[in-house]
This record gives sequence, structure tokens and C-alpha cells, in this order.
Amino acid sequence: MNAASTSTSSFSTGKPRLRIGQLAIDQLTFEEAIREIGRLVDLHQGGYVFTANVDHVVLAEDNAEFREAYSRATISVVDGMPIVWASKAMDVSLPERIAGSDLILPLMQAGSERKWRVYLMGAGPGVAEKVANTVREKYGIEVVGWDSPMVKLDAGDAQNDPIVAKIREKDPHLLFVALGSPKQEVWISQVAHKLGPTVAIGVGAGFDFIAGTAKRAPQWIAKAGFEWLYRLANEPKRLWRRYILNDSRFATILLREFWQRTGGKAE
Repeated sequence: MNAASTSTSSFSTGKPRLRIGQLAIDQLTFEEAIREIGRLVDLHQGGYVFTANVDHVVLAEDNAEFREAYSRATISVVDGMPIVWASKAMDVSLPERIAGSDLILPLMQAGSERKWRVYLMGAGPGVAEKVANTVREKYGIEVVGWDSPMVKLDAGDAQNDPIVAKIREKDPHLLFVALGSPKQEVWISQVAHKLGPTVAIGVGAGFDFIAGTAKRAPQWIAKAGFEWLYRLANEPKRLWRRYILNDSRFATILLREFWQRTGGKAE
């Protein structure tokens, strides 16, 4: 796989980065994240934005493609209250949670004011189109296209080139990708060098939340750090392995991080 670095390798938010497990996360507030994404778009050099949560920290331990994708992210923000809480005892304290799904509408508003073109990719059939209609009506943003292609990470250029060609034809400033993790992160990293000036951002279930095809936890639950429990209760068959089995490893990773920061040696 040729996952060439994008031309935005010199871009910096000017903020410290927290290293947790295999991932590095920028120390940004929500407002700063919106501003820095806007600055990245205005540079017209491409790049991509990821939102790191507990599941991502765990995935990066064993998934080399996912880990490498994150290592090339232009901006990486925190989407997980447990990471925010843990950072308070580390060398770089993260100010607040910034979920990918929460970035969509503020970026649509900013994009409307700054005459950005946006492209929506992912989610189930008809979902992206519904989101396009919603944000056009609410913000007047120029949604230049949407697509819900079947994406396989090992399909290579034969799959990716036609998808990228459709995007490049529309020349969007922002590309929102809702394929879920780790697919969206790895796919974005595979094609980033072909997207030209377009900035891509992984938004997970964000389209489904806006379209109403998935339930979003109330704000008070999300702020308390229990959105994962709410989602697990609503989709137990799909999410139990992720939240119960996989993410239990996060505690082990945290212990290793604290041990290393206090001068110990992790095994």
C-alpha cells in the first residue's frame, strides 16, 4: 500500500500533543479545533482530521495500518472522556472532549459563512443524502455530492480510484467520511495523497445521528462519560465486543503509561 504522506506534514496547531499508547492527540478546545480545521482548509494543501477515543487507543496497539494512519493525521483531537480524565494526571492535559459527530454541524455553519464546498461519504443507503438536505436547509452550505460506496481496505486502487475521482470532480473543501473505525481512518490514509486540497475528517456515526437513523446519548450522559454505555444499551449485539472485551484493555494501557511517566519500565 502506498500511503504517502500528505503535503501538510509541516502543519502544526502550535499546541502540545498528548502521547497515550500509540496515539498522539492535540491539546485543543472545541473552538480551537474548529478554528484549526478552518485554517487547514484555507491552506488548500489537503490533510486529514481524526478524533481519538478509547477504542482507537486500543485498536492502535495491534492494528499497524490503523496506527500508521494516525501517525500521519494532520490534526488529532480527543473523543473520549476517559482519555480527558486520564490526561489530567499526565504531562499534557486535554481540555475537553471533541466528538467527530459534534464537529459536523459547526463546520457546516463555518463552511456556509466561508463558502466551502462539502462532500459526504459513508453511512447506509440514503443517509448521506438526508444529511445533505438537512444541512443545506439549515445552513445554506453547498453540499456538492454524497456517496455510500462499499469499501474494502484491501481492494487497492481498483476500488479507490473511482471513488476518489468522483470526489475530485466536485472539488470539495471538506470531505466527511462516515465508515466507522478502523475502516474510515485507514481508508482516508490510503487515499489522502490523491485528494488534492480536500481536507478529510472521520465522523463515525455522525451522519446517522443527524439523520435520526441512530440514537445519540443525551448531552448530560455524554458529558458524564457514559455515552458508550448508552450506545451499548441501544445496540448490544453490535457493540458488546467493542465496549466490553476490546476496550477493557484501555486500563492496562493506562497503567503502562503511568508507569512509564513515573520512571518505571513497561513490559
